Amino acid sequence: METVVSIKPVLAIAVSFCGVFLIIAFRKSPNRRESWTFIVALIKFSIICSILPPLLNGQQLAYSLMEVLPGVQIAFKVDPLGILFALVASSLWILTSLFSIGYMRSLKEHSQSRYYAFFALALFSATGVAFAANLFTLYLFYEMLSLSTYPLVTHHQDADARFGGRKYLVYLLGTSIAFFLPAIILTYTYSETLTFSSQGILAGKASDFALTVIFFLFLLGIGKAAIIPIHSWLPSAMVAPTPVSALLHAVAVVKAGVFSVLRIIFDVYGIPLMSTLRLGLITLYVVSFTILVASIFALSQDNLKARLAYSTIAQLSYIILGAALLSPDGMIGGVIHIVMHGFGKITLFFCAGAILVATGKKNISEMQGLGRQMPVTMFAFFVGTLSIIGLPPLGGFISKWNLLLGTLEARQVPILIVLLTSSLLNAAYFLPVSYQAFFARRTPDEAAIENRKTAEAPLLTVLPPVLTAAVSVGLFFYPDLFILLAAMAIGK
Repeated sequence: METVVSIKPVLAIAVSFCGVFLIIAFRKSPNRRESWTFIVALIKFSIICSILPPLLNGQQLAYSLMEVLPGVQIAFKVDPLGILFALVASSLWILTSLFSIGYMRSLKEHSQSRYYAFFALALFSATGVAFAANLFTLYLFYEMLSLSTYPLVTHHQDADARFGGRKYLVYLLGTSIAFFLPAIILTYTYSETLTFSSQGILAGKASDFALTVIFFLFLLGIGKAAIIPIHSWLPSAMVAPTPVSALLHAVAVVKAGVFSVLRIIFDVYGIPLMSTLRLGLITLYVVSFTILVASIFALSQDNLKARLAYSTIAQLSYIILGAALLSPDGMIGGVIHIVMHGFGKITLFFCAGAILVATGKKNISEMQGLGRQMPVTMFAFFVGTLSIIGLPPLGGFISKWNLLLGTLEARQVPILIVLLTSSLLNAAYFLPVSYQAFFARRTPDEAAIENRKTAEAPLLTVLPPVLTAAVSVGLFFYPDLFILLAAMAIGK
């Protein structure tokens, strides 16, 4: 692809940073503060959309800010993989901002200006990860994302929030400093560059043993990907307000993790080297273990957000599994699962938040008959459930179908069995929620109490999950753009 120097990637990243100051400046006027949140989110999404046509015409927009060391720059580049992640994160920021107004105001949450400011800072960091042209830039924004989301995780400022926040930072900063940073240093030592390349940058630069060690340092160091045993920070972080869980722990933070792993596989090692060292095969079994164990843990969770958290751990490993298959369909399935899972899972988190706002309920065992009282919310939840399971006509079917084809291309029958088993487990831990809501019987006393006080949550809390559920349906019929970007990302 032709590389064109353009300031647009920097503008797409920086607009969120400017939004932080606007939100703080209007902190005493909630309407203006939230208006600026929307304006900045829409500008960001518009800039990212404006980058898409040149990219589809074979142009990569790039911009370098400064050189830190020989061959090490703070630099940005928009390629198919990066813009796919950026499109998902920026579009869902708009809907999460809408949801946040209904949620935060309905529950009369404190420190709302701080909440919106750090949200903008988190999107600044996530877009920096998406458009990073090299490992050094990616690492800077990866760490900024951890630090900017810590105040959101600890928003409630109670004992649970402080414990969850400490665990969040210990896992994410601890693994990145102990493993991710040394892997980057070793990569630079051997290759004398950190700039991403579609052919990889490490082939022939060190012994097979050294390259294998570096790869697993990367895998351990990217804690946001939540591969077992670097996973327990994610359920603990569910103490955050539901909008935080929705965007940051269904899209921005965790997707930054798996996105970074894909960068290592595709643009640091490259497909030929991954195949030669058999790193794809080893990775397949590591993430397959995560998929099955996390799904089993999800079965035992009564708290709805906790069940969603363990489901997310499993679903993230689908993305890495697709890349590790090293087969065209498998890699495409893994890449587009970033999109399909993003819209499906954020729908479920939005619905969990709407249930909390309307009823105060957090546990699945308390949700008998909720579908009759909140039919719109619970139907949206059911649609999101079908997408995560991977059933048509939902977008999740498209990514899982490609993953299944990828296992056949790679002749990995055991991995095919893992995917089919995990889909059954998806159904086992999600369908009972809808059964409880629509079909479970309530005692006469429970019915009398509920009928006096239940209704749908406020419109701004219900509309976002309806929209994301509708997009999940639309992605089944119109997945072409994201399939094209995924195919371009793997060089197909």
